[in-house]
Amino acid sequence: MVNPSKDHKLIHFLRHELELSHADLAVALRHREFNQGPIQMLLWQYGFINLEQLDKIFDWLAEHS
Repeated sequence: MVNPSKDHKLIHFLRHELELSHADLAVALRHREFNQGPIQMLLWQYGFINLEQLDKIFDWLAEHS
């Protein structure tokens, strides 16, 4: 189930803490519509983030769940 508030906070984290571009996020969000996968995994699969950044996202998600 998608939580728009949590998604908004995650996207804010990705933009401001990990400094991902709007274009990178747009690609991942567009593909998420078809894939239904977690955005962090799509970002990693498409090479927009590395494993260290993926770990930071998982840490952030654990803190905000």
